[in-house]
Amino acid sequence: MIRRRGTQLAAGATATAGLALLMAAGLTAASTPPPPGELAPIHGTYAPKIDPANFVATVDNRYQPYKPGTTFHFEGVRGTTPQTDDEVVLHRTKRILGVKCTVVRDTVSEQGRAVERTDDWYAQDRQGNVWYMGEDSFELKNGRFVKASDSWKSGVNGAKPGIIMPAHPQPGDAYRQEYYPPGKALDEARVLRLSGSLTVPYGTFKGLLVTSERSPLEPQTEQKYYASGVGEIAERVVKGHHEEFKLFRVTHGRTPTSPLARLLALER
Repeated sequence: MIRRRGTQLAAGATATAGLALLMAAGLTAASTPPPPGELAPIHGTYAPKIDPANFVATVDNRYQPYKPGTTFHFEGVRGTTPQTDDEVVLHRTKRILGVKCTVVRDTVSEQGRAVERTDDWYAQDRQGNVWYMGEDSFELKNGRFVKASDSWKSGVNGAKPGIIMPAHPQPGDAYRQEYYPPGKALDEARVLRLSGSLTVPYGTFKGLLVTSERSPLEPQTEQKYYASGVGEIAERVVKGHHEEFKLFRVTHGRTPTSPLARLLALER
């Protein structure tokens, strides 16, 4: 009698344990975010699902943190021309496809004079993926800034967002970063490793995320290096023309002192 009751209890406990395991497995599967290649595939029909309710107000991905007021100053060369690149995370936002996006102003200068200016729009979903929602790009021509042909905004003329930084990048991940037909903005990326090391003027880093980025429209490939808690620290073209930039400094909400920095601040 006692043994039979014990057997029944054991069976019931086993069934309950089995059900608990199944439920746990289901919850784990449900809570595991899809890989970036599934959310923003490179091949096949491209139709990313953007639900404004699935996005958060800040971009704080550890490999791509964009806190308003932060400035990233890069120095490098394009071809044989020395250039600087200043990325300023503005305090204003832009709503795209119902999603409130962070605005990052990217200004490329030569000898202290701006030659390119782009407002990039980013948004982070609840899983931690940072989506690239579009860009408003201008180039200096004949002394005036004119809108570049590769400017695009998600939802306009068939343009669709892509993932600029996955929530949990893993080696081998491949994903689309932007999509603007007919063939104007088709950048894509692949994660190479999470063990990179590099020294740049801003510091020495290990455990770097290293990606390979290319576009089927351009005969070049570049590698980018990202440090956890900082963001991008370097990029260089490894196939194609000569281009390389390294991070020199990061400032957080300080009063800008250079003429270019003051101009950027006024334009926020």
